[in-house]
Amino acid sequence: MSTRDELRARVKAVVDQHVAPVARRMDADRVFLREPLEALAAEGLVGAPIPKEYGGAGMTNVESVTVYEETGRVCSSTRGFLAVQVGLVAQCILDWGSEEQKSHWLPRLCSMKSIGCYALTEPEAGSDVASMTTTAVLDNETSGRITGEKWWITNGTIADVGIVFARTSEDKHGGITAFLVTDLQAEKMNEPELGHRGSVHARIKFDNTPGTVIGGVGKGFTVAMTALEHGRLGVAAGAVGVHQACLDQVVQFARTRKQFGRRIGDFQLYQGDVADMATRLEASRQLCDQAARLHDDGHPDRNRVTSMAKLFCTEAAAEAAGKAVVMLGARGYNNAFPVERYYRDIKGLEIYEGSSHIQRLIIARDVIGKP
Repeated sequence: MSTRDELRARVKAVVDQHVAPVARRMDADRVFLREPLEALAAEGLVGAPIPKEYGGAGMTNVESVTVYEETGRVCSSTRGFLAVQVGLVAQCILDWGSEEQKSHWLPRLCSMKSIGCYALTEPEAGSDVASMTTTAVLDNETSGRITGEKWWITNGTIADVGIVFARTSEDKHGGITAFLVTDLQAEKMNEPELGHRGSVHARIKFDNTPGTVIGGVGKGFTVAMTALEHGRLGVAAGAVGVHQACLDQVVQFARTRKQFGRRIGDFQLYQGDVADMATRLEASRQLCDQAARLHDDGHPDRNRVTSMAKLFCTEAAAEAAGKAVVMLGARGYNNAFPVERYYRDIKGLEIYEGSSHIQRLIIARDVIGKP
């Protein structure tokens, strides 16, 4: 057994023991549970890609996507928490924070002693990040006071620290600055969501709220984009996990369900869908792994391939989930079985960290070249 296989087996055992038993309840009751994540943290899986000197596990990106995939196979809400806590917050602090910021926050985030959020989206600023209207008045080069509103912020009401983006000058991209903020006046979004019901999404308001600059004044747009690259890799891997879960359910049904005196899996039309799901799953996993390897190597194509992985893996998983619902019939359509949850959850992955449309724009511009 390879080291990667051993890691997968270890992560699978942890999530099957601590996350799987509560995944349906989190979804049905629309409740966030901290205990499963504390169990993952105890195994060193929350801070997977963070260096050991900052309390993490020191895993490569290739190893880390295994953690995201196996967690996503069981519960997209839990995987979504990890993508924010680790990809958008901890890795962002690792990339851009001062030594003091890294030493203070990274061990706390890896151990689940603190929870982080990433406050970028606004009511009128989603894909168009540069249209944000939240502003900050700088006290000096290291601190400022923020006024404005962010919404649909994962972990917002439970976060101890947030990376908040605000406009500090009129320059379209160069006028955005990132801040670490601990005074988060958040309220839960009341609008019910299609999926990821075990996540917390919040509206956060800032009124002359103090924040500490991270990454430098005017560097916020770059900070945001590099953080989203980490997040997209986690989303792609999570989609592979959902895809695997759908295939597992379909194969189990194919082997045990009988109609017309035969196993469902003996019918060629059913076999054709299984073959398509399995093939696209393998392609997804290979593309996700390639993106992770390019990140580990610092390759210049890493961002383009990560967008390709995010696009392909999420759309392939959405197709697999749609097929799985139909192939399982009534068992796929009711929430006593997990397939309908997979079907709802995967739609969020096509949107988070940049929708499929945005990924296509990123890919095409990189291939064709900017005018």
